[in-house]
Amino acid sequence: MRIFSIKDLASSLSYNRTGRKRILFLSLYLFSGLLFAQDPIGSETVTVVKPYSPSVRDASKIKETPSRGDSVNLGKKEVKYSIFSVPVASTFTPAKGRATTVERERPPKVFSNYATLGFGNYSNVLAEFYSNLEVNRTDNFGVFLTHNSSQGGIEGVRLADKFYDTELNLSYTRRDRDLSWKTEVGGQHQLFNWYGLPENPALSDAQVLNIDPQQNYFSVYAGGEIELYDSFFDKAKAKFRHSGDSYSSSENHFDARGTFEANIADELITTNIIADIVNGSFDEAFYGGDGYNYSFMNFGINPGLLILRDNLTLNLGIAFYYSLDTENSDNNFYLYPKITAGYRLSDLLTAYGGIEGGLEQNTNYDFFQDNPYVSPTLGIQPTDTEYDAYVGAKGRLTNSLGYNARVSYSSQFNKAMYRRNPYAIGVTEEDYAYGNSFEMIYDDVNTFSFYGELNVDVNRNFTLTANAEYFSYSTEEEAEAWNLPELTAALTADYQITEKWYTGANIFYRGERKDLARTVITNPTNPEQNEVVTLDGYFDLNTHLGYRFNEQLSAFVKGSNLLNNNYERWINFPVQGVQFLAGATYKFDF
Repeated sequence: MRIFSIKDLASSLSYNRTGRKRILFLSLYLFSGLLFAQDPIGSETVTVVKPYSPSVRDASKIKETPSRGDSVNLGKKEVKYSIFSVPVASTFTPAKGRATTVERERPPKVFSNYATLGFGNYSNVLAEFYSNLEVNRTDNFGVFLTHNSSQGGIEGVRLADKFYDTELNLSYTRRDRDLSWKTEVGGQHQLFNWYGLPENPALSDAQVLNIDPQQNYFSVYAGGEIELYDSFFDKAKAKFRHSGDSYSSSENHFDARGTFEANIADELITTNIIADIVNGSFDEAFYGGDGYNYSFMNFGINPGLLILRDNLTLNLGIAFYYSLDTENSDNNFYLYPKITAGYRLSDLLTAYGGIEGGLEQNTNYDFFQDNPYVSPTLGIQPTDTEYDAYVGAKGRLTNSLGYNARVSYSSQFNKAMYRRNPYAIGVTEEDYAYGNSFEMIYDDVNTFSFYGELNVDVNRNFTLTANAEYFSYSTEEEAEAWNLPELTAALTADYQITEKWYTGANIFYRGERKDLARTVITNPTNPEQNEVVTLDGYFDLNTHLGYRFNEQLSAFVKGSNLLNNNYERWINFPVQGVQFLAGATYKFDF
């Protein structure tokens, strides 16, 4: 049975005359169907002869552009116009445009030469002269002369305490496309006095007058270095120094080092070659008698592999040394680790650590540069640093605040330490034997230390650095780690006040140290009396102020030990009190 809806039928009819007849016929059909539908419907079987297959009629498509049916169609009217022109006199002349320029600060002029001269109380004199002469486009000749002296005058000192230090250095440098090299020669003269007499036993004025505490140090040196830019042989340097003093001590020291580099499988392999040779002699011994000679030849090789991976830097190396003591016919082999690593965790933190060791050759020159009051009877030996293990972290807390913190532990054999010589009158009559000089003591020392540092860069005109380090020592044979401080600290600041004014200051602290006061007595039953002495820690404040008149001339004032702390850097050796020094610096070109 096929069923049509009224909606489908109505949509298929149009409203014309034919359609009206169809509607009338359809109405009669539906009415008869309703009458027929009133009969009861029983259970019947319906068989569909033909399945329902609807079709879609064609429909007329609405045009995209409909036709206009306006009753009035107005056409465009042509508009005609004219301009009434009146000439106007004008005196305006346009100017050419010009781009705005950015004001740039003129870089400061760099001069090749300068001279500095200053004078202060205690008859202090500071003088410096530097000159860099350009021979041609690649060669330069340099001259550097420095002098620092004082006529002394420390309160309470009974002996002369003046000093001076003068050095002259001549250098020649050449820079080519493939390499650069430098040679230098120089000489140095230093004068110091053993003025640190002990209070006990007290000396009479007559005894003091018989003491000549003056000691002179001399040294001459020659050296050179070379660097190749495109070669597996990277760089090398060598230096020879001869030094001596007023007591006929002499020393020859030759130190040469070279570095080779090679890239293998995108990894950098470096090898350092080391030759450190020293020989010398002391004309006398502290307790009288003949002096002695010393001679050491140290040769080392240090290969290493540098690995760079994103934020990781790893250096894997090892050092092998052979040391020959020719005076005692003794030789030793040493093996040291050379491992360092650093990992950048973030912009704020980089962790690092390592374990390193090495053989350090001590020299008489290095000792009297560090402590000029040593006696000319020292023992010279190399120091064997078995290992120095450390871990730390560094980075920046803000853009202007940086930090560095490190914890380390080291083991050293034959570590050199200064200890006061005994008062030995009656045994020897030398001018350094009144308890006013120092000897070298060697011992096996383990050291634990903690180091911290802060760097503040407020702006381009102000910088501040503060650091401190704590030490804890463990000795094998000696009762104390002589003259080694438990705590050191320093604070340094520089401030550019204006374009012409500048200033700076630094304050450092050195903690307590231990030394040994000894008196040699000729009584054989009690040959020596010992007393451990503690030296107080001290602060030292220094500052400077300068003014630049122009690019070439500037004046300065320096103040040292402004806290007027008459501290003892070494036992019985007080330093000068408040010191002021004023001078000027002049820069120029030939």
